[in-house]
Amino acid sequence: MPAVLQHRAGCRGNVLIGPEQIDLIIDTDPGADDVVALLFALASPDEFNVRALTTVAGNVRLDKTSRNARLAREWAGREDVPVYAGAPKPMMRTPIYAEDIHGKEGLSGVAVYEPKAGLAEANAIDYLIDTLMAATPRSITLAILGPQTNLALALIQQPGIVQGIKEVVIMGGAHFNGGNITPVAEFNVFADPHAAEVVLKSGLKLIYLSLDATHKILTSDERLKQIAALNNRASKLVVDILNDYIKADMEHYDIPGGPVHDAAVIAWLLRPQLFSGREVNVVIDSREGPTFGQTIVDWHDRLKAPRNAFWVNDGDAQGFFDLLTERLGRLK
Repeated sequence: MPAVLQHRAGCRGNVLIGPEQIDLIIDTDPGADDVVALLFALASPDEFNVRALTTVAGNVRLDKTSRNARLAREWAGREDVPVYAGAPKPMMRTPIYAEDIHGKEGLSGVAVYEPKAGLAEANAIDYLIDTLMAATPRSITLAILGPQTNLALALIQQPGIVQGIKEVVIMGGAHFNGGNITPVAEFNVFADPHAAEVVLKSGLKLIYLSLDATHKILTSDERLKQIAALNNRASKLVVDILNDYIKADMEHYDIPGGPVHDAAVIAWLLRPQLFSGREVNVVIDSREGPTFGQTIVDWHDRLKAPRNAFWVNDGDAQGFFDLLTERLGRLK
C-alpha cells in the first residue's frame, strides 16, 4: 500500500504534508448505492472539489439516473454542483438495467420526485472533453460508479483528454468473489464491456474497487443503527434506502448484511488505508458467450503481462461504516 499512498501524502523535512483536496468528477448511474456514494462525497468538501456529476444509463434508464443524481445533490444541499446527462445506451451491446435490484425508479425505500434544480445544458461527454483538455496536466480524478460508457466515448472522440486525468477509480469487476449478474461478471462491466476495454487500454492510472472488496464491507444491524442514530434527513434516507436495497443480496448470497458497492470508491479516495490490493494485469472479455463481461485478473502474475490496474480486493468494514456515518452526520 505505501506506493499507492505516495501521491496523496508525503514528508518535507520533518513536516508531514496532509492530503491535497481532490479535483473530482463523479460519473454515476444512480442506483441506491450510487446515491449513498454521492451523499458521502458531497458531505466531504474539505477533501473533494466535486466539479460535476455526469450520468449514464446503467442501473436504470438515463432519464432516471439523471433525476436520481439531482435528488442526491438536493438532499446533500449541494445544488452548486452541476449534473450533466451522458450516454443513454452502451457502446455496442443491448442495454440492460438492474431494476430487479434498484426498483423501477432506481431508488426504492424512499419517495422519488422531480428535483427543483435541472440538468446542465451540455452533454456529459462534451463536458468531459472540454474540461479535461483544459485541465492542468494530471489534475482531475474520475470516480466511475457505473458503466464506463461516458469516459470511453470521450476517449474515442478526443484521446488527448488523458493529459488532464490524474487517476480513474472504478467500481467494477470481480475475480475471487465471482460475478453478480453472471457467474463471472460484475454488473457495471457487463453492462458495457466494450467501454471498459477502451478505458483499460487508455494507459490511464486505474484503480478497481471490485466485488472482491465490496462483498467484505457489509451492513449489519449495528452499523445501520449507528447511521440511524444521527437522526438527520441524510441518515434517514440512507437507512431507508439500504434497508430495501440490501435484501436481494442478503437472500441471493445468504449473507448477514449487504454491500454498498459504489460508496467504497468514495471511502477509497478519503481513506485508502482502509483497503488493500495489488497492481495486476486485467483483461476484459467482450466475446459473446458465458464469460461475456468477465474481468480476468492475473493475480499471481502468471502471464508476466504489463500491470494495467490496481485491484482492490479487501477492506475494513467497520472503518468504512464509521467514516460513512461521520460524513453523513455533517449533512442536514
